[in-house]
Amino acid sequence: MNIILVTGATARARTFTLDWRHWTAGSIALCSLFVVFTLAFNFATLKWAAAVKHPWLQAIVLADQRQEAQRMQERVQGHLNAMAIRLGELQAQVARLDGLGERLAKSAGLKPQDLPGGLSAGTVPGRGGAPSSLPARDLTLPEFTSLLEGVARQLDLRADQFGVLEALLLQESAKRKFLPSLPPVAEVWHSSDFGRRIDPFTGQSAFHEGIDFAADVGTPIVAAASGKVIFAGEHPQYGKMVEIDHGNGLVTRYAHASQLNVREGDLVIRGQRLATVGSTGRSTGPHLHFEVRLNGVPQNPARFLQAAS
Repeated sequence: MNIILVTGATARARTFTLDWRHWTAGSIALCSLFVVFTLAFNFATLKWAAAVKHPWLQAIVLADQRQEAQRMQERVQGHLNAMAIRLGELQAQVARLDGLGERLAKSAGLKPQDLPGGLSAGTVPGRGGAPSSLPARDLTLPEFTSLLEGVARQLDLRADQFGVLEALLLQESAKRKFLPSLPPVAEVWHSSDFGRRIDPFTGQSAFHEGIDFAADVGTPIVAAASGKVIFAGEHPQYGKMVEIDHGNGLVTRYAHASQLNVREGDLVIRGQRLATVGSTGRSTGPHLHFEVRLNGVPQNPARFLQAAS
């Protein structure tokens, strides 16, 4: 577009050519002017609408306030949804810790209420204290979020600690199953203990390598611990006998039985029936001769049996 300007004094003509750059600059200037006018108008209406009782201005202010309130509500709702999700995760963590606590209590032979605090599930621990002299205030959203994240980290740490403790307790429980701590016969008395005694056949002082349990013929004999049967048969001195290998060089021996219920190579568990009491072999009457050997060396069985009590 060409624009021609003619001055009256000199009758000189000036020509201006408007290209796309001039149009672009003009459009930007016009838009800027419109934005400035809109902001100024909005500021004026918001600042002075409360003083001017004009219905039209008050309607504009009310509509703007409603839009701002809606935007704020949406932001708050978004934060609440995020916190609700995090709270659900924390509740799941607490449920997991409750389950771990119950399993640990059972592994340790305790009741859930015997755990630290003695509180049953769902009970809120008591808290209190005198009010502070400093003025109280509401928590801000960032402060609340920070506290929530701190609790989450503590719960994660406790869950890891409980997991390690549970693994250690299970390992210890598995070890106990392979220690001969269960009495091989129930509710009987010792007719002869481990150590030096008078031999009932020779009348001489001799070392007794086990414990004799006096019991009636046919009384069940059970495994004092889990293991593998390495001998089940007749022995010249011990009569009908069972030997069980519990690993790590630990072996138990059950002698003078009347009947055997296991065979060599069988895997037995703690408390499983092995044989019945008898008086076979070198014996003066019905009883069970029970031995514990570590790497072939006789051990006092009473030490293992007392560990279970």
